[in-house]
Amino acid sequence: MRPFRLCFAVAALLAAAHLTRAAAPAAPAKPNVLFIAIDDLRDWVGLMQKNPQTRTPNMDRLAKLGTLFTRAYCAAPVCNPSRAALMSGLRPFTTGVYENNNDWRTVIPAELPLTTAFRNAGYWVGGAGKIYHEAYVRRSEWDDYLANEGRGAGKQKASPQAKDDGVGGIKFQPLINDDTALPDYQITDYGIAQLARKHDKPFFLAVGLHKPHMPWNVPQKYYDLFPADQIILPPYLANDLDDVPPAGVKMAKPAGDHAAIVQSGRWKEAVQAYLASIAYTDMNIGRLLDALDQSAYRENTIVVLWGDHGWHLGEKDHWRKFALWEEATRAPVIWIAPGVTKPGTVCERPIDFMTIYPTLMDLCGLPTPKHVEGSSIRGLLADPKSAWTQPAITTYRFKNHAVRVEGWRYIRYENGDEELYNEIADPNEWKNLAKDPAFAAKKAELAQQLPTRNHADIGGRAGAGAEDFGDKATKQQARKNKKAP
Repeated sequence: MRPFRLCFAVAALLAAAHLTRAAAPAAPAKPNVLFIAIDDLRDWVGLMQKNPQTRTPNMDRLAKLGTLFTRAYCAAPVCNPSRAALMSGLRPFTTGVYENNNDWRTVIPAELPLTTAFRNAGYWVGGAGKIYHEAYVRRSEWDDYLANEGRGAGKQKASPQAKDDGVGGIKFQPLINDDTALPDYQITDYGIAQLARKHDKPFFLAVGLHKPHMPWNVPQKYYDLFPADQIILPPYLANDLDDVPPAGVKMAKPAGDHAAIVQSGRWKEAVQAYLASIAYTDMNIGRLLDALDQSAYRENTIVVLWGDHGWHLGEKDHWRKFALWEEATRAPVIWIAPGVTKPGTVCERPIDFMTIYPTLMDLCGLPTPKHVEGSSIRGLLADPKSAWTQPAITTYRFKNHAVRVEGWRYIRYENGDEELYNEIADPNEWKNLAKDPAFAAKKAELAQQLPTRNHADIGGRAGAGAEDFGDKATKQQARKNKKAP
């Protein structure tokens, strides 16, 4: 071969090699995350088929795009410990964070939370609204956070149709305002703005909506969707507490909220108000989903929506959360994971919220920190019918636990009291089987899943739980607590 031909051949080979390298696919971009938290949302979402009157077209729309988990359970049926556990990866019985007055920041270092894991991986991390319990904040975990969490959106005014502000501690009234006057509208605006702007890093965007947390004060038009005289009350058994042990009855507090509601004759109005608040939140979720759909990030964004725990509306003579039964512990979880989930799939395996942290790590190709007490459910996202043997564990206060597996719920209280329910034959948990010898083996089997260590309650400051009781003085103390490091 002549020299110039050799040079030409070598040049051609080099050029071909260069083109091959240039044509090789680039490393896939890390997925973004849209992380949606909803306060006090129980299983009253349309596709969960628990309440036939609820109206959640946007949450249903989200579920149809991915995988809906119909048996998802909180780590604790209280705002602060539920959120602290989910965000830190540490269960309540590990940290001692059991109540709203436990300052989780004193036992969960800043290097452990989900936000830090994403920041360490090069993500931009921003948020708005209620992600942690709002009595305690640590803004150093975030690159950006909506100032004042959407407060000051507008003065709320009661509708002329409002009788008063509710019954005792159960607060509700329709408003004359439009949608924009509530903080959740501004919180959603923040999420929309972040989805519209150009990010030079992958992002983790958290949007925390307050409703249906009390007070159930939303515009009158949402109340009008649910005429009070047509409301269907939740399933109720008058003597439901007769076979519940003393520790469970103490949690139910039947002489409190429930007695007041029944005496007032306004049970249906309270249910109407809760449904109205869910409908208001669903509207904001629709706005957020529209923004994602119209954004440059729609094809490469993981979406996870979760409610922090359930809520009773009279079942077992109980209102609020603060209990270990199905109604207080179950909440919606919806996932969209591009390339993993299939549209319109439903998973009925019992899981708990401790799966969220490790699953996000897994889906984003990031190492799960060693401290995380939970396992990825990526396998269930890909195939909702695949095997899953881990129980869902819920803890309320020191040494009170519920174990939820397929078909069964077992509760053991600190004093040794027990409850056992066959969820297939008795989905309303009306018959406690714990003392029936025929089920002794099942009870013993489930008891093996109880935690073997229980950290003492870390204690706390009065007032930090004000959001759940509406007391003005304790709300003021909660605001002071926010200024703590």
